[in-house]
Amino acid sequence: MFRKLTHRVFRDPIHGYINIHEQVIWDCINSKEFQRLRRIKQLGASHQVYQTAEHSRFSHSLGVYEITRRMFEEVKGLADLVTNYDQTVTLLAALLHDLGHGPFSHTFESVSRIDHEKYTELIILGDTEINAILSAIDTRLPHQVASIINHSHPNKILTQLVSSQLDADRMDYLLRDAYFTGTSYGSFDLNRLIRTMRVSGERLVIKESGIHAVEDYIMARYHMYWNVYFHATSRAYEAVLYALFRRLDDLKESDLLDKYPRLKTFLVEEVPRVESLLALDEAVMIYYFSEMQSSEDPILRDLSTRLLNRQLFAYEDIEDDVIEAEVIKMLEANNLDPRYYLAKDTLGQTPYHPYEKETSMLIYIIGRDQEVKELSEVSEIVAAISAGKEKKESKIFYPKIKKVGAYE
Repeated sequence: MFRKLTHRVFRDPIHGYINIHEQVIWDCINSKEFQRLRRIKQLGASHQVYQTAEHSRFSHSLGVYEITRRMFEEVKGLADLVTNYDQTVTLLAALLHDLGHGPFSHTFESVSRIDHEKYTELIILGDTEINAILSAIDTRLPHQVASIINHSHPNKILTQLVSSQLDADRMDYLLRDAYFTGTSYGSFDLNRLIRTMRVSGERLVIKESGIHAVEDYIMARYHMYWNVYFHATSRAYEAVLYALFRRLDDLKESDLLDKYPRLKTFLVEEVPRVESLLALDEAVMIYYFSEMQSSEDPILRDLSTRLLNRQLFAYEDIEDDVIEAEVIKMLEANNLDPRYYLAKDTLGQTPYHPYEKETSMLIYIIGRDQEVKELSEVSEIVAAISAGKEKKESKIFYPKIKKVGAYE
Protein backbone atom coordinates (compact mmCIF):
# COMPACT_ATOMS: atom_id res chain seq x y z
CA MET A 1 0.00 0.00 0.00
CA PHE A 2 2.81 2.42 0.88
CA ARG A 3 5.20 3.01 -1.98
CA LYS A 4 8.88 2.77 -1.16
CA LEU A 5 11.19 5.66 -1.93
CA THR A 6 14.81 5.70 -2.96
CA HIS A 7 16.55 6.20 0.39
CA ARG A 8 16.76 9.89 1.29
CA VAL A 9 18.37 11.50 4.30
CA PHE A 10 18.51 14.74 6.24
CA ARG A 11 21.72 15.59 8.07
CA ASP A 12 20.98 16.22 11.73
CA PRO A 13 23.23 17.24 14.66
CA ILE A 14 21.34 15.00 17.10
CA HIS A 15 20.77 11.80 15.12
CA GLY A 16 23.45 12.05 12.45
CA TYR A 17 21.04 11.15 9.68
CA ILE A 18 17.26 11.14 9.47
CA ASN A 19 16.30 8.33 7.09
CA ILE A 20 13.31 8.49 4.77
CA HIS A 21 12.24 5.25 3.07
CA GLU A 22 8.59 5.81 2.14
CA GLN A 23 7.06 8.16 -0.41
CA VAL A 24 4.20 9.24 1.86
CA ILE A 25 6.66 10.46 4.50
CA TRP A 26 8.60 12.42 1.90
CA ASP A 27 5.42 13.91 0.45
CA CYS A 28 4.19 15.02 3.89
CA ILE A 29 7.54 16.65 4.65
CA ASN A 30 7.24 18.63 1.43
CA SER A 31 3.66 19.75 2.10
CA LYS A 32 3.10 23.44 2.81
CA GLU A 33 1.67 22.70 6.27
CA PHE A 34 4.82 20.85 7.32
CA GLN A 35 7.18 23.35 5.69
CA ARG A 36 5.51 26.07 7.76
CA LEU A 37 7.13 24.50 10.83
CA ARG A 38 10.48 25.83 9.58
CA ARG A 39 9.09 29.23 10.58
CA ILE A 40 8.03 28.25 14.11
CA LYS A 41 10.75 28.10 16.79
CA GLN A 42 10.85 25.01 18.94
CA LEU A 43 11.55 27.11 22.05
CA GLY A 44 9.40 30.19 21.79
CA ALA A 45 11.27 32.44 24.26
CA SER A 46 14.44 30.59 25.21
CA HIS A 47 16.51 32.32 22.53
CA GLN A 48 16.25 35.43 24.70
CA VAL A 49 18.50 33.61 27.18
CA TYR A 50 20.34 31.04 25.08
CA GLN A 51 21.07 32.90 21.86
CA THR A 52 21.63 29.75 19.76
CA ALA A 53 18.21 28.28 20.60
CA GLU A 54 16.88 29.16 17.16
CA HIS A 55 15.93 25.62 16.09
CA SER A 56 12.51 24.95 14.63
CA ARG A 57 9.51 22.69 15.08
CA PHE A 58 10.46 21.33 11.65
CA SER A 59 13.77 19.85 12.81
CA HIS A 60 12.22 18.56 16.05
CA SER A 61 9.41 16.82 14.16
CA LEU A 62 11.92 15.09 11.90
CA GLY A 63 13.80 14.00 15.02
CA VAL A 64 10.68 12.49 16.62
CA TYR A 65 10.03 10.61 13.38
CA GLU A 66 13.61 9.25 13.33
CA ILE A 67 13.52 8.01 16.94
CA THR A 68 10.19 6.30 16.28
CA ARG A 69 11.62 4.70 13.12
CA ARG A 70 14.59 3.43 15.12
CA MET A 71 12.29 1.97 17.75
CA PHE A 72 10.50 -0.16 15.16
CA GLU A 73 13.84 -1.22 13.77
CA GLU A 74 15.73 -1.82 17.02
CA VAL A 75 13.29 -2.66 19.84
CA LYS A 76 13.22 -6.42 20.06
CA GLY A 77 9.81 -7.86 19.24
CA LEU A 78 8.11 -4.54 18.44
CA ALA A 79 7.97 -4.81 14.65
CA ASP A 80 6.67 -8.39 14.89
CA LEU A 81 3.58 -7.23 16.81
CA VAL A 82 2.66 -4.37 14.49
CA THR A 83 1.59 -4.50 10.84
CA ASN A 84 3.53 -2.58 8.22
CA TYR A 85 0.46 -0.37 7.83
CA ASP A 86 0.39 0.53 11.52
CA GLN A 87 4.13 1.16 11.53
CA THR A 88 3.73 3.77 8.81
CA VAL A 89 0.69 5.26 10.54
CA THR A 90 2.78 5.68 13.69
CA LEU A 91 5.69 7.21 11.78
CA LEU A 92 3.28 9.70 10.23
CA ALA A 93 1.86 10.57 13.65
CA ALA A 94 5.39 11.12 14.98
CA LEU A 95 6.24 13.34 12.02
CA LEU A 96 3.03 15.39 12.09
CA HIS A 97 2.37 15.66 15.84
CA ASP A 98 3.29 19.39 16.04
CA LEU A 99 1.55 20.70 12.92
CA GLY A 100 -0.89 22.78 14.97
CA HIS A 101 1.61 24.99 16.77
CA GLY A 102 1.18 28.71 16.31
CA PRO A 103 3.89 31.40 16.40
CA PHE A 104 5.82 31.43 19.67
CA SER A 105 4.50 27.96 20.46
CA HIS A 106 2.52 27.62 23.69
CA THR A 107 2.31 31.36 24.39
CA PHE A 108 0.15 31.84 21.30
CA GLU A 109 -2.50 29.56 22.76
CA SER A 110 -3.51 32.42 25.07
CA VAL A 111 -5.38 33.94 22.10
CA SER A 112 -5.95 30.91 19.89
CA ARG A 113 -8.70 29.43 22.12
CA ILE A 114 -7.83 25.98 20.73
CA ASP A 115 -4.74 24.11 21.83
CA HIS A 116 -2.12 22.97 19.34
CA GLU A 117 -3.05 19.28 19.66
CA LYS A 118 -6.58 20.02 18.47
CA TYR A 119 -5.30 22.19 15.62
CA THR A 120 -2.97 19.37 14.60
CA GLU A 121 -5.95 17.02 14.38
CA LEU A 122 -7.94 19.58 12.38
CA ILE A 123 -5.07 20.04 9.92
CA ILE A 124 -4.73 16.29 9.37
CA LEU A 125 -8.49 15.83 8.91
CA GLY A 126 -9.25 19.10 7.11
CA ASP A 127 -8.99 20.51 3.60
CA THR A 128 -5.18 20.57 3.52
CA GLU A 129 -2.31 19.22 1.45
CA ILE A 130 -1.48 16.82 4.28
CA ASN A 131 -4.99 15.38 4.21
CA ALA A 132 -4.93 15.05 0.42
CA ILE A 133 -1.61 13.18 0.54
CA LEU A 134 -2.87 10.74 3.17
CA SER A 135 -6.36 10.28 1.69
CA ALA A 136 -4.95 9.52 -1.76
CA ILE A 137 -3.43 6.38 -0.27
CA ASP A 138 -6.31 5.35 1.98
CA THR A 139 -9.35 7.38 3.05
CA ARG A 140 -8.95 5.91 6.56
CA LEU A 141 -5.36 7.04 6.90
CA PRO A 142 -5.92 10.63 8.17
CA HIS A 143 -8.20 9.33 10.94
CA GLN A 144 -5.73 6.59 11.85
CA VAL A 145 -2.89 9.09 12.15
CA ALA A 146 -5.04 11.52 14.17
CA SER A 147 -6.13 8.71 16.52
CA ILE A 148 -2.54 8.08 17.61
CA ILE A 149 -2.00 11.79 18.29
CA ASN A 150 -5.24 12.14 20.30
CA HIS A 151 -4.71 8.83 22.16
CA SER A 152 -7.83 7.13 20.81
CA HIS A 153 -6.09 4.43 18.75
CA PRO A 154 -6.94 0.94 20.06
CA ASN A 155 -3.28 -0.17 20.01
CA LYS A 156 -1.86 1.69 23.00
CA ILE A 157 1.72 0.71 22.16
CA LEU A 158 1.58 2.91 19.08
CA THR A 159 0.44 5.88 21.17
CA GLN A 160 3.17 5.16 23.74
CA LEU A 161 5.85 5.51 21.09
CA VAL A 162 4.75 9.06 20.27
CA SER A 163 3.20 10.32 23.51
CA SER A 164 3.89 8.89 26.97
CA GLN A 165 6.34 9.33 29.84
CA LEU A 166 9.07 7.72 27.76
CA ASP A 167 8.34 8.68 24.17
CA ALA A 168 10.09 9.80 21.01
CA ASP A 169 8.79 13.35 21.43
CA ARG A 170 10.37 13.90 24.84
CA MET A 171 13.55 12.07 23.90
CA ASP A 172 14.14 14.30 20.89
CA TYR A 173 13.27 17.64 22.44
CA LEU A 174 15.46 17.05 25.50
CA LEU A 175 18.52 16.19 23.41
CA ARG A 176 17.81 18.82 20.76
CA ASP A 177 17.01 21.63 23.18
CA ALA A 178 20.11 20.86 25.25
CA TYR A 179 22.28 20.91 22.13
CA PHE A 180 20.93 24.21 20.79
CA THR A 181 20.94 25.96 24.15
CA GLY A 182 24.55 24.91 24.59
CA THR A 183 23.75 23.16 27.88
CA SER A 184 24.25 19.59 29.08
CA TYR A 185 21.17 19.39 31.29
CA GLY A 186 19.15 17.35 28.80
CA SER A 187 21.78 14.75 28.02
CA PHE A 188 20.99 11.06 28.43
CA ASP A 189 21.92 7.82 26.65
CA LEU A 190 19.34 7.51 23.87
CA ASN A 191 21.04 4.48 22.32
CA ARG A 192 21.00 2.62 25.63
CA LEU A 193 17.34 3.43 26.21
CA ILE A 194 16.29 2.09 22.83
CA ARG A 195 18.57 -0.93 23.18
CA THR A 196 16.97 -1.95 26.49
CA MET A 197 13.35 -1.41 25.39
CA ARG A 198 11.12 -4.45 25.16
CA VAL A 199 7.45 -5.27 24.63
CA SER A 200 5.51 -6.92 27.45
CA GLY A 201 1.83 -7.49 26.87
CA GLU A 202 0.35 -4.26 25.52
CA ARG A 203 3.05 -1.88 26.69
CA LEU A 204 6.67 -0.94 26.21
CA VAL A 205 8.98 -1.71 29.11
CA ILE A 206 12.68 -1.26 29.90
CA LYS A 207 15.00 -4.10 30.82
CA GLU A 208 16.36 -3.95 34.34
CA SER A 209 19.83 -3.39 32.90
CA GLY A 210 18.60 -0.12 31.40
CA ILE A 211 17.37 1.40 34.64
CA HIS A 212 20.31 3.83 34.96
CA ALA A 213 19.61 5.19 31.49
CA VAL A 214 15.98 5.79 32.52
CA GLU A 215 17.07 7.54 35.69
CA ASP A 216 19.34 9.83 33.65
CA TYR A 217 16.43 10.55 31.32
CA ILE A 218 14.15 11.47 34.25
CA MET A 219 16.77 13.78 35.74
CA ALA A 220 17.45 15.33 32.33
CA ARG A 221 13.79 16.34 32.15
CA TYR A 222 13.91 17.83 35.64
CA HIS A 223 17.00 19.92 35.02
CA MET A 224 15.91 21.09 31.57
CA TYR A 225 12.62 22.37 32.94
CA TRP A 226 14.16 24.41 35.75
CA ASN A 227 17.26 25.61 33.91
CA VAL A 228 15.89 26.16 30.40
CA TYR A 229 12.10 25.94 29.99
CA PHE A 230 11.31 27.77 33.26
CA HIS A 231 14.17 30.27 33.07
CA ALA A 232 13.01 33.58 34.57
CA THR A 233 14.16 35.68 31.61
CA SER A 234 12.26 33.47 29.18
CA ARG A 235 9.19 33.88 31.35
CA ALA A 236 9.72 37.66 31.38
CA TYR A 237 9.72 37.66 27.56
CA GLU A 238 6.58 35.53 27.57
CA ALA A 239 4.95 37.95 30.03
CA VAL A 240 5.39 40.79 27.53
CA LEU A 241 4.21 38.55 24.71
CA TYR A 242 1.10 37.49 26.66
CA ALA A 243 0.37 41.15 27.39
CA LEU A 244 0.68 42.07 23.72
CA PHE A 245 -1.60 39.23 22.66
CA ARG A 246 -4.10 40.27 25.33
CA ARG A 247 -4.06 43.86 24.04
CA LEU A 248 -4.55 42.66 20.47
CA ASP A 249 -7.48 40.52 21.57
CA ASP A 250 -9.04 43.49 23.37
CA LEU A 251 -8.66 45.59 20.21
CA LYS A 252 -9.85 42.95 17.76
CA GLU A 253 -12.99 44.91 16.82
CA SER A 254 -10.96 48.08 16.32
CA ASP A 255 -9.88 49.54 13.00
CA LEU A 256 -6.38 49.72 14.48
CA LEU A 257 -5.89 46.06 13.65
CA ASP A 258 -6.72 46.52 9.95
CA LYS A 259 -2.97 46.96 9.38
CA TYR A 260 -2.44 43.36 10.50
CA PRO A 261 -5.02 41.46 8.42
CA ARG A 262 -3.78 37.89 8.99
CA LEU A 263 -3.77 38.44 12.72
CA LYS A 264 -7.08 40.29 12.84
CA THR A 265 -8.82 37.56 10.86
CA PHE A 266 -7.58 35.00 13.36
CA LEU A 267 -8.71 37.08 16.36
CA VAL A 268 -12.21 37.99 15.18
CA GLU A 269 -13.24 34.45 14.27
CA GLU A 270 -15.24 32.87 17.07
CA VAL A 271 -13.45 29.60 16.43
CA PRO A 272 -10.33 30.38 14.40
CA ARG A 273 -10.18 28.32 11.23
CA VAL A 274 -7.27 26.11 10.30
CA GLU A 275 -6.58 28.39 7.33
CA SER A 276 -6.24 31.38 9.66
CA LEU A 277 -3.72 29.56 11.84
CA LEU A 278 -1.68 28.39 8.86
CA ALA A 279 -1.46 31.97 7.58
CA LEU A 280 0.47 32.93 10.73
CA ASP A 281 4.08 32.16 11.51
CA GLU A 282 6.81 33.96 13.43
CA ALA A 283 8.05 35.87 10.38
CA VAL A 284 4.57 37.39 9.92
CA MET A 285 4.30 38.20 13.62
CA ILE A 286 7.73 39.85 13.80
CA TYR A 287 6.79 42.01 10.82
CA TYR A 288 3.55 42.97 12.54
CA PHE A 289 5.42 43.78 15.78
CA SER A 290 7.68 46.10 13.76
CA GLU A 291 4.64 47.85 12.34
CA MET A 292 3.04 48.12 15.80
CA GLN A 293 5.92 50.32 16.93
CA SER A 294 4.20 53.15 15.05
CA SER A 295 0.65 52.21 16.14
CA GLU A 296 -1.76 54.87 17.37
CA ASP A 297 -2.31 52.70 20.43
CA PRO A 298 0.37 53.54 23.05
CA ILE A 299 0.21 50.11 24.68
CA LEU A 300 0.80 48.29 21.39
CA ARG A 301 3.65 50.70 20.65
CA ASP A 302 5.30 50.10 23.97
CA LEU A 303 4.86 46.32 24.19
CA SER A 304 5.98 45.68 20.61
CA THR A 305 9.07 47.83 21.16
CA ARG A 306 9.85 45.86 24.32
CA LEU A 307 9.63 42.58 22.45
CA LEU A 308 11.77 43.62 19.52
CA ASN A 309 14.44 45.34 21.61
CA ARG A 310 14.46 42.94 24.57
CA GLN A 311 13.29 45.54 27.05
CA LEU A 312 11.69 42.92 29.24
CA PHE A 313 9.74 43.16 32.46
CA ALA A 314 11.54 42.89 35.77
CA TYR A 315 10.65 39.97 38.02
CA GLU A 316 10.87 38.86 41.61
CA ASP A 317 9.72 35.96 43.74
CA ILE A 318 6.40 36.27 45.54
CA GLU A 319 5.02 34.39 48.51
CA ASP A 320 1.89 36.40 49.26
CA ASP A 321 -0.34 39.13 47.81
CA VAL A 322 1.47 42.03 49.50
CA ILE A 323 4.06 42.49 46.76
CA GLU A 324 1.38 42.31 44.07
CA ALA A 325 -0.64 45.06 45.77
CA GLU A 326 2.45 47.25 46.00
CA VAL A 327 3.28 46.71 42.33
CA ILE A 328 -0.29 47.54 41.26
CA LYS A 329 -0.07 50.77 43.22
CA MET A 330 3.23 51.67 41.52
CA LEU A 331 1.87 50.86 38.06
CA GLU A 332 -1.26 52.94 38.54
CA ALA A 333 0.86 55.84 39.79
CA ASN A 334 2.74 55.63 36.48
CA ASN A 335 -0.46 55.34 34.42
CA LEU A 336 0.30 51.73 33.48
CA ASP A 337 -2.66 49.39 33.25
CA PRO A 338 -1.99 46.28 35.38
CA ARG A 339 -3.98 44.24 32.85
CA TYR A 340 -1.04 44.57 30.47
CA TYR A 341 1.86 45.49 32.74
CA LEU A 342 1.50 42.95 35.51
CA ALA A 343 1.86 39.20 35.19
CA LYS A 344 2.42 36.43 37.66
CA ASP A 345 2.83 32.73 37.40
CA THR A 346 3.39 29.73 39.60
CA LEU A 347 5.27 26.86 38.04
CA GLY A 348 5.76 23.39 39.39
CA GLN A 349 7.33 20.31 37.92
CA THR A 350 7.63 16.71 39.04
CA PRO A 351 9.94 14.78 36.72
CA TYR A 352 7.99 11.56 37.16
CA HIS A 353 4.63 10.83 38.79
CA PRO A 354 3.98 7.15 39.62
CA TYR A 355 0.31 7.67 40.43
CA GLU A 356 -1.00 8.35 36.94
CA LYS A 357 -4.42 6.80 36.35
CA GLU A 358 -3.48 6.14 32.74
CA THR A 359 -1.03 3.24 32.95
CA SER A 360 0.37 3.99 29.49
CA MET A 361 1.78 7.20 31.01
CA LEU A 362 3.94 5.23 33.45
CA ILE A 363 7.35 3.65 32.94
CA TYR A 364 7.77 -0.04 33.62
CA ILE A 365 10.85 -2.17 34.24
CA ILE A 366 11.03 -5.87 33.38
CA GLY A 367 13.34 -7.98 35.53
CA ARG A 368 15.29 -11.07 34.65
CA ASP A 369 12.44 -13.15 36.04
CA GLN A 370 10.12 -11.38 33.53
CA GLU A 371 8.21 -9.70 36.34
CA VAL A 372 7.11 -6.18 35.38
CA LYS A 373 7.18 -3.39 37.97
CA GLU A 374 6.50 0.32 37.85
CA LEU A 375 9.72 2.36 37.76
CA SER A 376 9.56 3.87 41.26
CA GLU A 377 9.29 0.36 42.75
CA VAL A 378 12.74 -0.59 41.51
CA SER A 379 14.61 2.73 41.36
CA GLU A 380 15.56 4.33 44.67
CA ILE A 381 16.35 7.59 42.88
CA VAL A 382 12.96 7.83 41.18
CA ALA A 383 11.16 6.69 44.34
CA ALA A 384 12.84 9.50 46.30
CA ILE A 385 11.96 12.08 43.64
CA SER A 386 8.35 10.91 43.43
CA ALA A 387 7.87 10.92 47.20
CA GLY A 388 9.42 14.35 47.64
CA LYS A 389 7.62 17.67 47.72
CA GLU A 390 6.92 19.12 44.30
CA LYS A 391 9.18 22.07 43.58
CA LYS A 392 7.20 25.22 42.87
CA GLU A 393 8.17 28.77 42.06
CA SER A 394 6.02 31.91 41.95
CA LYS A 395 7.15 35.11 40.26
CA ILE A 396 5.66 38.48 39.45
CA PHE A 397 6.61 40.42 36.32
CA TYR A 398 6.27 44.17 35.74
CA PRO A 399 8.20 47.12 34.21
CA LYS A 400 11.08 48.52 36.22
CA ILE A 401 9.83 51.61 37.96
CA LYS A 402 12.43 54.37 38.33
CA LYS A 403 10.16 56.88 39.99
CA VAL A 404 6.59 58.03 39.72
CA GLY A 405 6.00 59.19 36.18
CA ALA A 406 8.93 57.28 34.67
CA TYR A 407 9.44 53.61 33.94
CA GLU A 408 11.61 51.38 31.79
